[in-house]
Amino acid sequence: MTIQTHTPADVPAKNTKNTTGLIADAPDRDKGKDGRGATTVADGVVAKIAGIAIQEIPGVHALGGGAARAIGNLREKVGQKDLTQGVNVEVGQTQVAVDVTLVVEYPHPLQEVADNARNAVYTAIEDLVGMEVTEVNVTITDIHVPSEDADADDAEREPRVA
Repeated sequence: MTIQTHTPADVPAKNTKNTTGLIADAPDRDKGKDGRGATTVADGVVAKIAGIAIQEIPGVHALGGGAARAIGNLREKVGQKDLTQGVNVEVGQTQVAVDVTLVVEYPHPLQEVADNARNAVYTAIEDLVGMEVTEVNVTITDIHVPSEDADADDAEREPRVA
């Protein structure tokens, strides 16, 4: 879990008494707190936001490596989709680093899909979570060729000749 330590700009810092008994601003002591409580964001929430953002990118076929996708397919068959599959996050106090594993649809340009995925993660986390994204590392493990699906369907059909 992560506690956000930035103060909203529209809320003044909490006033406290100093050693002389006078009220003084104490932004260092209450760093990141506005006197109304702290916000905690779980790592899984950040990963899920990144996963959702990436799935909307044209050219992204799936998230995760081979084993993760196989387990993901089983989960989908029982009605549970893992939106964090293929997404690993490292969340600090105010910053986030993200690692993403993708399968890209052929013939989309790999670098373009990776750049679009990276931009989507930056935007989603910074806008929705309010934390700074330090880096988004994208690993492309495979490409999906649409004819592979047609070949799988052909294998399940009855042969046309005996």
